[in-house]
This record gives sequence, structure tokens and C-alpha cells, in this order.
Amino acid sequence: MTMSEKRAAKATRSFNLGEFFQKYTMIIALVVVTIIFSRWPGKEGLILLPSNLTGLIAENAYVFVLATGMLLCILTGGNIDLSVGSVVCFTAAVGCIMMASGANIWVTVLAMLAIGLAIGVFQGFWIAKLRVPAFIATLAGMYAFRGFSNVVLNGYRVDITNQTFLMLFGNGKTSFVPDVIRQQFTGLDSIFNKENTALAGIIGENFITNFNLTCMVLGALAALIFVIARIRRIRVQKKLGIIQSTWGQVVSTVIIALLVLWVAFKLSCYRGLPYVLIWIALVLGIYAYITTKTAIGRHLYAVGGNEKATALSGVKTRNVYWFAYANIGLLAGLAGILTAGRAKGIDPVYGEGYEMDAIAACFIGGASAYGGTGKVSGMIIGAILMGVINKGMIIVGVDANYQKVVKGIVLLIAVMFDVLSKRQKR
Repeated sequence: MTMSEKRAAKATRSFNLGEFFQKYTMIIALVVVTIIFSRWPGKEGLILLPSNLTGLIAENAYVFVLATGMLLCILTGGNIDLSVGSVVCFTAAVGCIMMASGANIWVTVLAMLAIGLAIGVFQGFWIAKLRVPAFIATLAGMYAFRGFSNVVLNGYRVDITNQTFLMLFGNGKTSFVPDVIRQQFTGLDSIFNKENTALAGIIGENFITNFNLTCMVLGALAALIFVIARIRRIRVQKKLGIIQSTWGQVVSTVIIALLVLWVAFKLSCYRGLPYVLIWIALVLGIYAYITTKTAIGRHLYAVGGNEKATALSGVKTRNVYWFAYANIGLLAGLAGILTAGRAKGIDPVYGEGYEMDAIAACFIGGASAYGGTGKVSGMIIGAILMGVINKGMIIVGVDANYQKVVKGIVLLIAVMFDVLSKRQKR
């Protein structure tokens, strides 16, 4: 083994504490914020209650979905889409009107997604082909589609009565995956009872009888799949001689796997796995794959890094912009579906401020304001952190105006880290 190979192997094995904290700053911040709210005087442990955790997922579903699309736009050079909140309201308004008229649920869902996609393609045309600045094009869309929403709704709320739609996309009592395992194996009910003091001590007397075993098993499988994938990744890195801190990756893998198991346990103690979490997971999984494993994903990063050099290499940069804005339109349609399902209808004011929540989640999660940097995994942490801050401040009784102040400060600090890291690299 040559000296350079020995140095590479040593670097791979070493654990750089400073690098670890820099890489996982937002995860550490998430843990610290959660601990602070969970130990708040008079409100101890409330934020960690299974019902509050389920509520946090349902309340922030639109953030996860919209932030995923917003990340694609930001990657192209710090561009954003200011119209997504209005598009969410417009697609939801059309869907609610269709269902109120007796339209088939699946026709309605496809129509809402198609409308969102069409709007994204339309705005992408102005940005990609006519070179209208994204800020201006989407600002116009924000005003236009907010107006269209009011026209469609005629200024009034429209309710949804379709129970299938509410079950699949809402957060009511029926909007959870049934406990198939306990339904099939009724003998397990004798284990999950309050007389089983050992198990009741772990799960809690208030939750043991309704403990959702299917949710817990699915969570354990998800954690196992994640661990196997990370082990394979570490082994591939070693074979290719890629310098990474093995111990750092092991520590992060263990922490994330335990976090998945903890979330699955908490959800199992309430009503189980909500359908909305499945939609969120599908979106995050698909776009994580697109951004890391496909050519168009690499083009998004390349355009954000250096658009001119990317164009000279033969990439049609205009199509990359078009792709990004078409996708955020499609995801705005899905967010409209989830918003309408959770609210059991739509009001003309729904969607206001959604774009800001999505942008904040991306930047807090490590996306660069200059483009070319950012991951779906980081965006997830940013969205969860914003959700925990929102939920925690509501629980401890912080005034709504001060909640906005806190979110603004958190966003400013996150962007400050990005700017300072850029200066250090220079």
C-alpha cells in the first residue's frame, strides 16, 4: 500500500468531531429544540405525546410536499416559486367543486394533479423560454391564481363529504392504515392488555390495548432497510477509496434508525400509520432518487453550480428550469389534495404563506441560497424542525405574532451558516 493510500485509509477511519457537528448541525438543533419543549415547565412531555406527533405530521404534510418541489427550483440557482400557496388553493378549490358536483374521486384527484402540472409547465415556459425572472413570473402567478381561487369558490367555503377522499388524504379517525396483523392474529390481543404489567410499563397503560402492531412492524422494517442501505454505501465507498468518516456514518446511521423506531412506536401508541405519511414518504423517496440517481438530478445541481459551463457541456439548461417548475406545480396539486383532505374542504384564504414555509424548510435544511447545494434529506430535517418549533410554541402558549418572529430568526441563522461556509471555502 502506498503512502497516499495509507493516508486515505486513515482519513476514512478517523472521526472528525468538528466535521460531524458541521454536517449534522440541523439534526443536533432538532434534538435540542425537542428537548427544550419537552422539558418546558408545566408542559413536560406534551410535545412527545403520540397524538401530538401524529398531529405534527398531518399539519406539516403540505410543507414536506411543497418543500420537495421548492428544492428543485432552488438548486437551479437560488430560484423560488412564490405562487405555490395560491396554486394549492386553486387546485383544492377545483377539486372540492368537482366532488360537490358528484364527480368520481379518482377523476377529481387526477384533475387536481393535472391542473397543478399544467400551471407548473405554464410558469416554466415564462421562466425557461422567455427568460422572465422566476421571482416576477411566480409573483404574477401568486396574484393570478389567488384571484382564480376566489372566482371558483365565489368567496365561500366548500366542504367535502366524500368519505373515501377524507380517509385517504385527511387526518380523521379513519385516515390510518388498519392493524392488519392484530386483525389476522386475534390471539395477540391477550398479550396487549393492561394485565400484562411488564409490557404495559413499556407501552403505557393508556395505549397498550390499542397498540398498532402493524405500524410498529413497518417502522422496524423501514429502519432495517435503511441500516442495510447505509452499510452497503459504506462498503462501496471503501472499495472506491472515497474518503469519508466511517465512524461518523455509523453514528448517524444508528441515530436515524433509532429515531425511525421511536417515531413508529409513538404512532403505534395512538392510531397507527396515517395515510398522509405514506403520501409524504412516496414523494420524498421518489425525489430523493431523482436528485441523486438520475441525469436530470445531476443537471439541476450543475445548472445551479455554473449555468454557463453546463450549457457549454451540451446540457439544455432551459429544459432543466422547465422540469423544476413543472414538478413544483405537480406537487402543489398534491399539496392541494392533502390540504383539502385535512380541512375537509377549502376556504379562499387557504394556502397563504405556504410558499414561505416551503422556502424556509429548504434553507434551514441546508439548501444554498446561491443554488447547486441541497438534499432532500436535509430538507426533511428543515421541515421537521419548523414543525416542531410551530407545535412547541403552540403548546407552551407563545403568541402567534412572536411565533413568526422566531421562525424568521431561525431562517436568518440558517442562511447565515450558508453564507459563512461559502466565505470559508473561498
